[in-house]
Amino acid sequence: MQPQTTVILDNGASTIKAGSSRLIPNAIVRSKGDKTTYFGHQLQRCRDYSALHYRLPFEKGYLVDWDAQKAIWDGLFSSEVLNVDTAESSLLITEPYFNLPNIQDVYDQFVFEEYEFHSYHRCTPASIIPYGRLFQAGGPSPPECLVVIDSGFSFTHVMPIMNNQIQWYAVKRLDVGGKLLTNQLKELVSYRQWNMMDETYIMNHAKETCCYVSTGFFKDIEACRSNPKKNSIVREYILPNFSTNRHGHVRLPGEELSTTDQVLHMENERFTIPELLFRPDDIGLEQSGLAATVAASISLLPDDLRGMFWANIGLIGGNTNFPGFYERLSSELLSLTPVEYDLQIYRSEDAVTEAYHSALAFVKDPAFSTHVVTREEYLESGSSASRRKFPGWQSSGSGDPEITKVIPESMNEERGQPSRKPSRPRMRTNTTSGRRR
Repeated sequence: MQPQTTVILDNGASTIKAGSSRLIPNAIVRSKGDKTTYFGHQLQRCRDYSALHYRLPFEKGYLVDWDAQKAIWDGLFSSEVLNVDTAESSLLITEPYFNLPNIQDVYDQFVFEEYEFHSYHRCTPASIIPYGRLFQAGGPSPPECLVVIDSGFSFTHVMPIMNNQIQWYAVKRLDVGGKLLTNQLKELVSYRQWNMMDETYIMNHAKETCCYVSTGFFKDIEACRSNPKKNSIVREYILPNFSTNRHGHVRLPGEELSTTDQVLHMENERFTIPELLFRPDDIGLEQSGLAATVAASISLLPDDLRGMFWANIGLIGGNTNFPGFYERLSSELLSLTPVEYDLQIYRSEDAVTEAYHSALAFVKDPAFSTHVVTREEYLESGSSASRRKFPGWQSSGSGDPEITKVIPESMNEERGQPSRKPSRPRMRTNTTSGRRR
């Protein structure tokens, strides 16, 4: 019997993308204001977002709190959200990169024993991007060789893909994600202005509305230093007033402040926080920035195919939505691209839900049915059926995921290994034809 429908869960550490690309917080949240606990989708009912306490199923990029995750999934599958009959449905769910085998086994147990799905497919977000629209500007069919940069809540991953297969030996991980950026902003603001250490929700919103990636970092730093309160960079973020049901926002030109308004002056915090993606050593992380990480990943790939990887780089994940991110990455990659190759970077219309939309296209593919594990196969073989159908990094011979750490170029130079920077790289915009080498 074929399943009546296929449920898609892009199960991220911050949000779950499901049901018409709806964003559902992947957390159990306790509000101190109204003394109420909200499970996932229920958070939209909250009226007081001050001092929220988060219980996250994910910790350091891995799903570890299954009780919390089950409570969120229960609400998600209920009539309040997706209203699905799991026994007559198939499931496509995303998992973290370098997911541990023991955790993968628990995925299988929950899907087939707890929810009794008819069948399911488990994969990483980057692996389904070739089925989506991200690279369609380069031609009607996806390129055979591409690189996906996934900058999400916990980490930033550089994922080379060849013929729809992730090349795990060349995958790189940067230990900077949205959670670290929000926490860093909380510490800076708490030290300089208001104590915001308990205001994760508010500071995350301030980060998303105020921060940008600088294309002239030292110029912006000097502008803030010369005139701290009055310059083109300063923005005033008016903190929310939940007694009047008013959310936080950036002060508009000419907007008058009331006597009860509390204001955050966002100065160099606006660009020094996202700068960590490109200079993680600013906070003591012994890793290269994003551009050098991409170059290091491509350098591990076959020589005759590197040109295709440089010409097909795609961006997904919430951090890529920062204004200036694309321009800064393009500028830095331009200096690292070998002279004989072209550089092309593809942006998504909605980087947060790009993996979800790619999954929608994947389940419509006639071959999708050959990629799923059925409940009958699981009951017969257990998690061995999933390991055969979902080959991951363990079977690729990639070794320990710690090899994905990148040594900064300055350290290479100290060890007598100077970095090689070609002098005349070329770059194409993503509006040109899709010629690939």
